[in-house]
Amino acid sequence: MKLSLKQLIVYFSLVTVGGMFGGSMAMFANSFLAPQARRQFQELRNVTVTSTPDTIVAPSVGGVIGAVGEQDVNFISAAVQRTGPSVVRINATRKVANPISDAFKNPILKRFFGENEQPVPQERIERGTGSGFILSQDGQLLTNAHVVADTDTVQVTLKDGRTFEGKVVGVDSVTDVAAVKIEGSKLPTVKLGNSQNLIPGQWAIAIGNPLGLDNTVTIGIISATDRTSAQVGVPEKRVSFIQTDAAINPGNSGGPLLNSTGEVIGVNTAIRADAQGLGFAIPIETAARIAGELFTKGRVEHPFLGIEMVDLSPNKKQQINQENNLSIKQDTGILIKGITEKSPAQKGGLQVGDLIVKVNRKPVRTAAQVQKLVESSSVGDTLEIEVNRNDKIQAFKIQSGTYPLR
Repeated sequence: MKLSLKQLIVYFSLVTVGGMFGGSMAMFANSFLAPQARRQFQELRNVTVTSTPDTIVAPSVGGVIGAVGEQDVNFISAAVQRTGPSVVRINATRKVANPISDAFKNPILKRFFGENEQPVPQERIERGTGSGFILSQDGQLLTNAHVVADTDTVQVTLKDGRTFEGKVVGVDSVTDVAAVKIEGSKLPTVKLGNSQNLIPGQWAIAIGNPLGLDNTVTIGIISATDRTSAQVGVPEKRVSFIQTDAAINPGNSGGPLLNSTGEVIGVNTAIRADAQGLGFAIPIETAARIAGELFTKGRVEHPFLGIEMVDLSPNKKQQINQENNLSIKQDTGILIKGITEKSPAQKGGLQVGDLIVKVNRKPVRTAAQVQKLVESSSVGDTLEIEVNRNDKIQAFKIQSGTYPLR
């Protein structure tokens, strides 16, 4: 994009002449000056704004594995050699509104610079980099929804330097999972592992393209499992998370989290920007199931009850009682803190202040367990929810609806 000297002056003067342009200035400052780290929760985006495509340099692969003697190959390098060729870099572009163009519509600027200046484009191209991994030899890929959602182009680059045009088959914003297809054959694939029996302290290996640095490997441990979306800072998501201290950064989004044998146990998704060593991954069972539905149907329907839950503690009980004018007596349990208007839960008789005891006659101790049981059902299924209400056990049959898209 070529701009005249006068227009360039305006680009830099906009920051200091804030009072003149009001809303346009706020948009410019927020978009270009505010660091991403101000947000407590960060999706692992790696976004730049440019008008020319990035140049991709294919990595040299000759002799990399063969050059390492067997005595020097530990379990980490063995796992990476096994899975690394299946991890891809995803470059995506999308067109977004250019806030600068609105500033040039200001009548004061028009009088100052004249009407014959070259117009500023109404749109700009936003480029993002993420990661993904290959599920099938014919080119089915899994990545995060926020990497490829609403994109105009998707380019997939393998570790061996081959580049393919990617087609977004479907995205599920509720779980942040996306399915992408490339046209290929005999492609390297990952091996899926099991995240359900993970124990804190086990090894965790992350592979991805942080900040555009292809095929970066980091190592850590499983810090915790079954972190709820509310604990992570994304209450609108319907997924529990694996917590790890393996270093992950913007650009790792959609890349695999591996166990010590190189099997995929999670999809790297987010970090807490207000802390170090707090990374989160979607369990592979959830991600693979969602991706399978996207490849089959192009969309995913999630069962919906319409309840907001919280795991009680003595301090949490006191806080909730004060904020919501309740008189909860129990110190532990799964409290229904809120109910959506006209939701299945409200229609079925559940109330704020109820403590969930069982779901389909299975005892539950945490909100994460309730969420898993609901998510494992299908839209339209009837779930039996047993609650403690005023020290009396009552059972309600709730027919789930479809999770409303926002």
